[in-house]
Amino acid sequence: MNKKLVIPVIVIVTVLGVFLGMKIQSAMSDDKVSDQVKKYNEVLSLTSRYYVDNVDTPKLTESAIKGMLEELDPHSVYISSDQLKRVNEEFQGSFEGIGVEFDIVNDTLTVVSPITGGPSEKLGVLAGDKIVKIDGQSCIKISREDVPKKLRGQKGTKVVIIVVRGGMREPIEFEITRDKIPLYSVDASFMLNNEAGYVKVSRFAATTYDEFSQAINKLKGQGMKMMILDLRSNPGGYLDQAFKMASEFIPGGKRIVYTKSRIKEFEEVYNSTGGPSQNIPLIVLVNEGSASASEIVSGAVQDWDRGLIVGETTFGKGLVQRQFDLSDGSALRVTTARYYTPSGRLIQKPYVGGKYKDGMRIDTLEGDNIQHEREGDTSRPVFKTFGGRTVYGGGGITPDYFVKLDTLTNYTVQLRRLNLIYESAEKWMKDNRKSVESKYPNYIAYRDGFSVSDGMLDELISMAKSRGVEFNSYGFEKDRPFLMTAIKAQIARDIWGNEGFYAVFMSSDDQVTKALSLFGEAIKLAGLK
Repeated sequence: MNKKLVIPVIVIVTVLGVFLGMKIQSAMSDDKVSDQVKKYNEVLSLTSRYYVDNVDTPKLTESAIKGMLEELDPHSVYISSDQLKRVNEEFQGSFEGIGVEFDIVNDTLTVVSPITGGPSEKLGVLAGDKIVKIDGQSCIKISREDVPKKLRGQKGTKVVIIVVRGGMREPIEFEITRDKIPLYSVDASFMLNNEAGYVKVSRFAATTYDEFSQAINKLKGQGMKMMILDLRSNPGGYLDQAFKMASEFIPGGKRIVYTKSRIKEFEEVYNSTGGPSQNIPLIVLVNEGSASASEIVSGAVQDWDRGLIVGETTFGKGLVQRQFDLSDGSALRVTTARYYTPSGRLIQKPYVGGKYKDGMRIDTLEGDNIQHEREGDTSRPVFKTFGGRTVYGGGGITPDYFVKLDTLTNYTVQLRRLNLIYESAEKWMKDNRKSVESKYPNYIAYRDGFSVSDGMLDELISMAKSRGVEFNSYGFEKDRPFLMTAIKAQIARDIWGNEGFYAVFMSSDDQVTKALSLFGEAIKLAGLK
C-alpha cells in the first residue's frame, strides 16, 4: 500500500515544487521591476520638487521611456497619442476629410492630386489648384502641419475652400462635405506591354491584400500573363497582409514565414493557403527601402524559387513588434519576436542597442547573382533554397539580379528640393491641359506619344535661375533623360492620377526594363510552362 502511494506523492510534490518555483521567480521578477519603478518615481519626484526651473514631468517621462527603449533595439519605440492617431490612419486605410494629396509650393497650399472617389474629386477640384482660403481665412504661408487641422474633420461636416486655377480669371469656391477617405497602399496597377502587368505596393496596411487582389484581377482581365511586383521603398506593415500576398503565388501548405521568441505564445508559423496566381511568372523589385513585410514576401518568393528578386539589397528588418496601448492614448511597440524565411534565414541585420552596425551591406557590381556567388566571401550564414540554390541570411534579401539606379547630380537634387519640376509642369499645363486631354484619350497613348520639348526644359532652367539655382551644363545633360521623364510624369499625374504618373516613370526605369528581360529565367527557375 505504501509503495502504491509513493509515486503519486512524488508527482504531487514535484508539481508543487515547480509551481512554487515559478511563483517565486515571478515574484522576484516583479520585485525587480517594482524596485526600478520606485527608483524612477523617487528621481522624478526629487527633480520636480527641487530643480531650479519648473519641470515638465510628462515630457521627462516620455524622454525616459524613449531612452529606455533605445537600449533594446532599433524598432522598439514609444508613440505619443498625437503620433498614434496618424499612424492608425495610415495603416487602417482611411481618414475623414476632403480627400486631397497636397504640397506647399511657394508658401501656397497646392493640390497635388484629388483622391479618387473622395468628395473633392466629385466636386471637380483638380490637381494644380491653389487653395488660398479655408472657411474665409487666408491660408497663404500655412504650415504643412496645420493643413490637416484645417481640412480634416468629422464625416458630414462642411468646409468652404477658395481655389485659384490656372487659366481661370476668377477664384472658384467649393463647399465640400467631409467624408471617409480611403488611403490606398496599391499606388498603381497597369499593363507594361501586352503580356506583363505591373503592381506598385507602397506599404502593408489593413486593406493591402484586398487592393492587391483587385489589381491582379483587373490586370488578368486585360491579358496579364506575367507580373512585376514593385516593393521598392515599401517599409512594411502588417505581417498578415504580407503572408496573404505571398500565398497568392506560393502553393498551399508551403511555409511563408515563422517567428521565434523567448515567449512561446508569441511564436507563429504561417503556411501558404495557396492563391490563384501560382502559375503566373513573377519578378519582385526591391531596394534598400524595402523592409519588414516586403522582405517576408521577397524572402518567401526567393526561398521557394518561385520568382526572381531584382534590384538592390533590402533593408534587413526581421524584428516583430507588438503594440501595447497606454492609458493616456499613447502606445508602446516592443519587439517580441524575430521572423525567419522558409529556409530558416533571419533577415534582421546586426545592431547594438538602438543602432545598426555599419558596413553590413553588400556593395557589388550590377549583373547576374542567381547563384549568389557574389556573396561568397562574406561571413553571413549560408542557406539553401528549396531548389538547391545558395542564399545568405543575417542582413536583408540580396537580389538574384543586381540593378542599380543612376545617382542624380546635385543640380537635379536642387531642382527637386525646391519642387521646380512640379512647378514648371504646372505652369506649362495652364495653357496646354486641354490640348493634351483632347489629343491623348488615355495615359498609355500619352506615354507612347508625348515628348517633352526643349522649350519646356528651357523654362525649367529659367525658373531655376530665378530661384537661385545656377545652371550646370554637366548636371543638366547627365540628368536630361530623368528631367524629361519627371516633367512628363507630372503632367500625366495631373490628368490621370498615380497610374498615369507611374506608367510614364516605369517606361524609362532601368530596373523595370531589366526585369522585363528576365521572365524567361523566372519561368525556368519556377518550373513553369
